[in-house]
Amino acid sequence: MNLDTAHLLALAAALGWASGLRLYLTVLLVGIAGHWGWIALPPGLQVLASPVVMGGAAVLAFVEFLADKIPLVDSAWDALHTLIRIPAGAALVAGLVSGWAGDHGQAWGIVAALLGGGLAATAHTAKASTRAAANTSPEPFSNIGLSLMGDAAVPTMLWLAWAHPFVFFPLLALSLAVMATLTWFCFKFLRALLQRVRRLRPA
Repeated sequence: MNLDTAHLLALAAALGWASGLRLYLTVLLVGIAGHWGWIALPPGLQVLASPVVMGGAAVLAFVEFLADKIPLVDSAWDALHTLIRIPAGAALVAGLVSGWAGDHGQAWGIVAALLGGGLAATAHTAKASTRAAANTSPEPFSNIGLSLMGDAAVPTMLWLAWAHPFVFFPLLALSLAVMATLTWFCFKFLRALLQRVRRLRPA
Protein backbone atom coordinates (compact mmCIF):
# COMPACT_ATOMS: atom_id res chain seq x y z
CA MET A 1 0.00 0.00 0.00
CA ASN A 2 1.71 3.16 -1.22
CA LEU A 3 0.96 5.69 1.50
CA ASP A 4 3.07 8.60 2.62
CA THR A 5 3.81 8.92 6.32
CA ALA A 6 1.10 11.51 6.95
CA HIS A 7 -1.61 9.34 5.41
CA LEU A 8 -0.42 6.24 7.24
CA LEU A 9 -0.35 7.96 10.63
CA ALA A 10 -3.73 9.58 10.01
CA LEU A 11 -5.37 6.31 8.99
CA ALA A 12 -3.80 4.45 11.92
CA ALA A 13 -5.04 7.06 14.38
CA ALA A 14 -8.48 7.17 12.76
CA LEU A 15 -8.89 3.39 12.91
CA GLY A 16 -7.96 3.25 16.59
CA TRP A 17 -10.14 6.21 17.56
CA ALA A 18 -13.14 5.09 15.49
CA SER A 19 -12.96 1.54 16.88
CA GLY A 20 -13.55 2.90 20.36
CA LEU A 21 -16.80 4.53 19.24
CA ARG A 22 -18.28 2.37 16.49
CA LEU A 23 -16.21 -0.76 15.96
CA TYR A 24 -18.56 -2.58 13.60
CA LEU A 25 -19.25 0.50 11.48
CA THR A 26 -15.49 1.06 11.22
CA VAL A 27 -14.89 -2.53 10.07
CA LEU A 28 -17.75 -2.25 7.58
CA LEU A 29 -16.55 1.04 6.08
CA VAL A 30 -12.96 -0.18 5.72
CA GLY A 31 -14.22 -3.42 4.17
CA ILE A 32 -16.41 -1.56 1.67
CA ALA A 33 -13.54 0.76 0.72
CA GLY A 34 -11.26 -2.22 0.12
CA HIS A 35 -13.89 -4.34 -1.66
CA TRP A 36 -14.75 -1.65 -4.17
CA GLY A 37 -11.12 -0.67 -4.72
CA TRP A 38 -11.33 2.80 -3.20
CA ILE A 39 -8.38 1.89 -0.95
CA ALA A 40 -5.75 -0.80 -1.48
CA LEU A 41 -5.90 -2.61 1.83
CA PRO A 42 -2.63 -4.00 3.26
CA PRO A 43 -2.42 -7.79 3.72
CA GLY A 44 -3.33 -7.52 7.40
CA LEU A 45 -6.68 -5.88 6.59
CA GLN A 46 -7.67 -7.56 3.33
CA VAL A 47 -9.94 -10.00 5.14
CA LEU A 48 -12.22 -7.05 5.97
CA ALA A 49 -13.18 -6.86 2.29
CA SER A 50 -14.62 -10.38 2.42
CA PRO A 51 -18.40 -10.44 1.81
CA VAL A 52 -18.80 -12.66 4.89
CA VAL A 53 -16.94 -10.19 7.13
CA MET A 54 -18.79 -7.21 5.64
CA GLY A 55 -22.13 -8.97 6.08
CA GLY A 56 -21.43 -9.78 9.72
CA ALA A 57 -20.16 -6.24 10.36
CA ALA A 58 -23.27 -4.76 8.73
CA VAL A 59 -25.61 -6.79 10.94
CA LEU A 60 -23.68 -5.91 14.10
CA ALA A 61 -23.43 -2.25 13.08
CA PHE A 62 -27.22 -2.14 12.69
CA VAL A 63 -27.73 -3.78 16.10
CA GLU A 64 -25.30 -1.30 17.64
CA PHE A 65 -27.07 1.60 15.92
CA LEU A 66 -30.34 0.59 17.61
CA ALA A 67 -28.87 -0.39 21.00
CA ASP A 68 -26.99 2.88 21.23
CA LYS A 69 -30.24 4.89 21.09
CA ILE A 70 -31.91 3.19 24.08
CA PRO A 71 -31.10 4.51 27.59
CA LEU A 72 -29.43 1.92 29.86
CA VAL A 73 -29.20 -0.54 26.97
CA ASP A 74 -26.48 1.70 25.56
CA SER A 75 -24.50 1.53 28.80
CA ALA A 76 -24.88 -2.25 28.99
CA TRP A 77 -23.68 -2.47 25.37
CA ASP A 78 -20.69 -0.26 26.18
CA ALA A 79 -19.82 -2.37 29.24
CA LEU A 80 -19.84 -5.53 27.12
CA HIS A 81 -17.70 -3.92 24.44
CA THR A 82 -14.98 -2.84 26.84
CA LEU A 83 -13.58 -6.31 26.19
CA ILE A 84 -13.98 -6.00 22.41
CA ARG A 85 -13.37 -2.46 21.14
CA ILE A 86 -9.94 -1.90 22.66
CA PRO A 87 -8.20 -5.09 21.44
CA ALA A 88 -10.00 -4.78 18.09
CA GLY A 89 -8.71 -1.23 17.67
CA ALA A 90 -5.21 -2.47 18.47
CA ALA A 91 -5.52 -5.29 15.92
CA LEU A 92 -6.83 -3.03 13.14
CA VAL A 93 -4.02 -0.52 13.51
CA ALA A 94 -1.40 -3.27 13.75
CA GLY A 95 -2.83 -4.84 10.58
CA LEU A 96 -2.56 -1.50 8.78
CA VAL A 97 1.01 -0.73 9.82
CA SER A 98 2.61 -4.19 9.64
CA GLY A 99 2.23 -4.36 5.84
CA TRP A 100 3.99 -1.02 5.47
CA ALA A 101 6.84 -1.63 7.89
CA GLY A 102 8.69 -4.29 5.88
CA ASP A 103 11.53 -6.01 7.73
CA HIS A 104 10.60 -4.22 10.94
CA GLY A 105 6.96 -5.23 10.68
CA GLN A 106 6.79 -7.07 14.00
CA ALA A 107 8.29 -4.23 16.06
CA TRP A 108 6.20 -1.57 14.35
CA GLY A 109 3.15 -3.81 14.66
CA ILE A 110 3.54 -3.81 18.46
CA VAL A 111 3.94 -0.02 18.51
CA ALA A 112 0.89 0.32 16.27
CA ALA A 113 -1.15 -2.00 18.48
CA LEU A 114 -0.31 0.14 21.51
CA LEU A 115 -1.32 3.28 19.63
CA GLY A 116 -4.55 1.75 18.34
CA GLY A 117 -5.48 0.26 21.69
CA GLY A 118 -4.75 3.52 23.48
CA LEU A 119 -6.88 5.59 21.12
CA ALA A 120 -9.68 3.03 21.21
CA ALA A 121 -9.56 2.99 25.02
CA THR A 122 -9.71 6.80 25.17
CA ALA A 123 -12.68 7.01 22.81
CA HIS A 124 -14.49 4.10 24.44
CA THR A 125 -14.02 5.46 27.98
CA ALA A 126 -15.27 8.90 26.97
CA LYS A 127 -18.28 7.41 25.19
CA ALA A 128 -19.20 5.02 27.99
CA SER A 129 -18.84 7.59 30.78
CA THR A 130 -20.72 10.30 28.87
CA ARG A 131 -23.59 7.97 28.07
CA ALA A 132 -23.73 6.71 31.66
CA ALA A 133 -24.02 10.31 32.84
CA ALA A 134 -26.70 11.04 30.23
CA ASN A 135 -28.67 8.03 31.46
CA THR A 136 -29.24 9.76 34.79
CA SER A 137 -31.59 12.14 32.95
CA PRO A 138 -35.18 10.88 32.46
CA GLU A 139 -35.48 12.25 28.91
CA PRO A 140 -34.16 10.10 26.02
CA PHE A 141 -33.23 12.91 23.64
CA SER A 142 -29.73 13.51 24.99
CA ASN A 143 -28.91 9.83 24.44
CA ILE A 144 -30.21 9.90 20.89
CA GLY A 145 -28.39 13.14 20.11
CA LEU A 146 -25.07 11.86 21.47
CA SER A 147 -25.52 8.60 19.57
CA LEU A 148 -26.21 10.36 16.27
CA MET A 149 -23.11 12.49 16.77
CA GLY A 150 -21.07 9.31 17.08
CA ASP A 151 -22.73 7.83 13.99
CA ALA A 152 -21.71 10.89 11.97
CA ALA A 153 -18.25 11.38 13.50
CA VAL A 154 -16.84 7.96 12.60
CA PRO A 155 -17.27 8.07 8.78
CA THR A 156 -16.33 11.76 8.75
CA MET A 157 -13.05 11.22 10.59
CA LEU A 158 -12.16 8.12 8.54
CA TRP A 159 -12.73 10.07 5.33
CA LEU A 160 -10.71 13.05 6.55
CA ALA A 161 -7.82 10.76 7.52
CA TRP A 162 -7.72 9.46 3.95
CA ALA A 163 -8.52 12.62 1.99
CA HIS A 164 -7.20 15.44 4.20
CA PRO A 165 -4.80 14.13 6.87
CA PHE A 166 -3.59 17.59 7.87
CA VAL A 167 -7.20 18.59 8.60
CA PHE A 168 -7.73 15.32 10.45
CA PHE A 169 -4.83 15.73 12.91
CA PRO A 170 -5.98 18.98 14.61
CA LEU A 171 -9.55 17.66 14.73
CA LEU A 172 -8.32 14.46 16.36
CA ALA A 173 -6.31 16.45 18.91
CA LEU A 174 -9.38 18.57 19.68
CA SER A 175 -11.54 15.45 19.95
CA LEU A 176 -9.11 13.78 22.37
CA ALA A 177 -8.96 16.92 24.52
CA VAL A 178 -12.76 17.11 24.63
CA MET A 179 -13.00 13.39 25.40
CA ALA A 180 -10.50 13.65 28.26
CA THR A 181 -12.41 16.60 29.72
CA LEU A 182 -15.77 14.87 29.37
CA THR A 183 -14.43 11.71 30.96
CA TRP A 184 -13.13 13.64 33.97
CA PHE A 185 -16.38 15.57 34.47
CA CYS A 186 -18.57 12.49 33.95
CA PHE A 187 -16.63 10.37 36.42
CA LYS A 188 -16.77 13.21 38.94
CA PHE A 189 -20.52 13.58 38.38
CA LEU A 190 -21.21 9.84 38.64
CA ARG A 191 -19.11 9.53 41.81
CA ALA A 192 -21.02 12.39 43.42
CA LEU A 193 -24.31 10.81 42.36
CA LEU A 194 -23.37 7.46 43.90
CA GLN A 195 -22.37 9.16 47.15
CA ARG A 196 -25.72 10.97 47.25
CA VAL A 197 -27.60 7.71 46.70
CA ARG A 198 -25.66 6.05 49.53
CA ARG A 199 -26.50 8.89 51.91
CA LEU A 200 -30.21 8.64 51.04
CA ARG A 201 -30.26 4.86 51.54
CA PRO A 202 -31.90 3.94 54.87
CA ALA A 203 -29.57 2.54 57.52
